[in-house]
Amino acid sequence: MTRRAAGLTIACLVLACICRVTADMPTVQQALNSRTDIWGELAMKQPNGPTYDFFAKLLPPLRYVNATFRHYPIVLSAPSGRVKARLISNGSAVNDLARTYSWRSEEGNPVIFYVGKDEEVFGSDLRMLEGPKYEKGYLPIVHNRYRHKGLVVEQEAFASVESPYAEHGTVFISFRGSGKLVALLAMMPEKAMYPKNCVLFTPEGGAILWFGGDWKWEPGAQRLFTELSPIRPALLAVFTKPMTTQSLPRLDLPFYHSQRQRCVEVWENLLSQGMRVETPERYVNNAWKSLIIGTFQVVYDDEMRYSAGNQYAKMYVGEGGDAIRALALWGYKNDSRRMLAPLMDYKREGLLFHQAGKKLQMLSHYYWLTGDSSWFKENRERWMLQVERLMNSREPETGLLPREQYCGDITTHVYSLNSNVNGYDGLYQFSAVLRDMGENSEAERIAKSAKEWRPHIMDAIEKSIDHSTDPPFVPIALFGEEKPYDPLTATRMGSYWDLMAPYLLGTEIFRHNSKETEWVKAYLERKGGLMMGLVRTRPNASFWVTNQNVNALYTLRYVNTLFLRDEVDRALVSFYGMLAQGLTKDTFIGGEGTCPVPMDDFGRQISLPPNTAANAFFLWMLRNILIQDWDMDYDGTPDTLRLMFATPRLWMEDGKTIEVERAPTAFGEVSVRMTSHLSKKYVVAEVSLPPRMPQKMLLRCRLPAGWRVISVESSGRISQVDHGGTIDITGNRGNLVVKFHVAPHSNPSK
Repeated sequence: MTRRAAGLTIACLVLACICRVTADMPTVQQALNSRTDIWGELAMKQPNGPTYDFFAKLLPPLRYVNATFRHYPIVLSAPSGRVKARLISNGSAVNDLARTYSWRSEEGNPVIFYVGKDEEVFGSDLRMLEGPKYEKGYLPIVHNRYRHKGLVVEQEAFASVESPYAEHGTVFISFRGSGKLVALLAMMPEKAMYPKNCVLFTPEGGAILWFGGDWKWEPGAQRLFTELSPIRPALLAVFTKPMTTQSLPRLDLPFYHSQRQRCVEVWENLLSQGMRVETPERYVNNAWKSLIIGTFQVVYDDEMRYSAGNQYAKMYVGEGGDAIRALALWGYKNDSRRMLAPLMDYKREGLLFHQAGKKLQMLSHYYWLTGDSSWFKENRERWMLQVERLMNSREPETGLLPREQYCGDITTHVYSLNSNVNGYDGLYQFSAVLRDMGENSEAERIAKSAKEWRPHIMDAIEKSIDHSTDPPFVPIALFGEEKPYDPLTATRMGSYWDLMAPYLLGTEIFRHNSKETEWVKAYLERKGGLMMGLVRTRPNASFWVTNQNVNALYTLRYVNTLFLRDEVDRALVSFYGMLAQGLTKDTFIGGEGTCPVPMDDFGRQISLPPNTAANAFFLWMLRNILIQDWDMDYDGTPDTLRLMFATPRLWMEDGKTIEVERAPTAFGEVSVRMTSHLSKKYVVAEVSLPPRMPQKMLLRCRLPAGWRVISVESSGRISQVDHGGTIDITGNRGNLVVKFHVAPHSNPSK
C-alpha cells in the first residue's frame, strides 16, 4: 500500500468513527438517567479520545444565575483587591444587585444601560448579542457588541489596577456606535444629585459616577444620556466604593487609554511570573491564563476566598487549600505563601478534624513544591495546633477521631471516614516534611502517632464496607450508619457521598492501586456519580430547572487518581468536560454547581460564580496533563516525575508544539518543549531537567490515531520505548534532547 493510500484509509476510518458517534449521541435526559457517564464513554471511543469539540456541542453554554439580573456576573478587580466590582455578563449593568440572601456581600450602586429610542436594556435580546469576550481571549477587559433596530453598540469594560482608583473598585466603560444610550443610576437618594465637573457625588460627598463630556445628566431621572458616535467613544467610570475627592482629572480618551494600558501591563506581568504553558489549543491557553487572573480577582488581600459578591465571599479550608495549591503548582510561590497563614487561622466548628488534615496536606504540598522551610519556622504555632489536634483528640475506645459533621452542609455527627483518613494522611505526609527539614525528633513523634492510628482506621473500614452491592460501597459515615445509594443522585445524602468520596482518594490509605480505591472509583463511575467526567449532585433549591446538577470542583481527587493510575482518556473526559461545559464560554468562569438541562436555547444555570476552587480544578488538571510528580511508594516523599504523560493525542499532529517553561515540581523547576514532525516521521522533545534527581523519571510521546513510536534516540541515557510511547529518562541531568521516530499504524484505534 502506498503512503497516500494508507493515509486515506486512516482518514476514512477516523471519519467513520466520528460519524457513528454523532449519530448515536444520547440526549441530556438519557445522560442524566444513565448510571454510567455515557457521554464520557462515547468521548473515549473517538479515534483520538476526548476533545473539546466533542463536549462543546452537547449543551448550550452556562449563562443564567438565580438573581434579578439573571445573567452571570463577571467580577472585576485589581489583583487581590479589597473592593470587587460586578459587570453583568450581557453588558446590561455594572454593580447590579441581586438583593437576595444568597448574594449578600454585594457592593456598589447599580448603573443600568439602555440603547435606542425605545430604551431597550443593553444585551437583553441574546439573538442580537456578541459576547462577552475578553481582550486577547484572556485579559479582563470585557467586550460586548449589541445590535438593536439597525443600531450597533460596542461596549468595553475593565477595572482599574492603579491607585487610588483600584481601592474604590473603579470600572471604566466605553461605548461606541450610534443612537441613544442611557446610563441609569438605580439608587434612591434622599434628594436629587447634581454632578460637578462631570463627577456625580452622593449627598455624603462620595464620588460614584465620573463621565466624559459627551454625557448629559437628567437629575429627576438620575441618569446620564448621550448620542453615540462610531468615532468618538462615550466614556464612563463607576466607583463601586464611593471615592472621597474634590477633584478628578478629565475623563478623556488619553486618560482612558492610560488606564486601559496599565490594566494590560499589570495582568500580563502577573502571568509572566508563573509557569508558562503553550498548547496547540488556543482555547486551552486562554482558559488557564483567564483562570489565573480570575483567581487573583477573587483573592481578598491575603485571603483565598471561595467567591466574591455573594454568600461564598469567605474562606473554606478544603476548597481554599486546593486553590492555594493550584497557584503553587503554577509557580506563584510568594502569593501562595502569603495566603497560607489566613487559611491556617480560619476554623469552622464541627469540622475541625476535617480541616486539620486538609491544612497539613496543603502545607506538605506547598513545601515539596517550594522548598520553603522558613515559613514553617516562622509559623510553628499554626501547624503545631493542627498536629496536636489530630494526635490528642482520638478516642481511647475506638482509636478514631470523635464524631463530627458529615460535611459542611450535613450537620449530622458521624464517625467520619473522611476526617480519619485525611487526618491520618495529613500527619503522615507532614512527618516526612519535617524529616526533610531536619526536625527528626518531631517527625518521628508524629510518624509514630500516625502509625498507631492506621490499624484502627483499617479495622473501621473493614467493619463498615457494604459488600452487598457491586461494587462494594465504602461509606463516609462508619459502622453501618450509611447505606448504599443507587443511583447516587436519587437522594440528597447520596449526592453528598458523591461530593465527599473523592476526598478519600490519593491518600496513603486509599492508594491509587488499592482495592478500596477501585471500589470508590467504580461506585462513582457505575452508580450515576459522574457526567462528562464531573461529579453529579441533587440540588434542593427550587430555582433549578431540574434536580440534577454537576459540582465539578469536587472531582479533583478522582481525576488525580486517574492520572496516578495512568487512565489518560478518562482523565481527559473530565478535562474537556470542564472546559466545554463547566466554565462559561469565552470568559472561563466557574461556579459551585451547574445545571446540565438548558433553561432555553441560549444557556444553562450556574450557581454563585465565580469560584476559585473551580478555577483550581482546571489548573490542576492541565498541569498534570503536562507535568506530574507523585509519591508512588507512599512514604510521604515524592519520588516520581512524569513528563507529557497525559497530553491529548491531537496536540501532536504534524507541525504542532507543546511548551512548558518553569514548571515547579517536588524536584525543582522543569521545562519541556515537544514538537511534532509527523510528515518527516519524528517528534522532538527538548527537556530541561530538575536539579534534584527523582527515583523515577519518565517521558511520553502521545501521538494522533494511526501513528506509533517505533524507536528513540537521545543525547542522554534512556530506556527502550514501550508500546505507549514512554521512555525512562532516570539518571539524566541538565538538558536532554529526545527524538521519537514514528510511523503510521494500520489500526487507527491503537
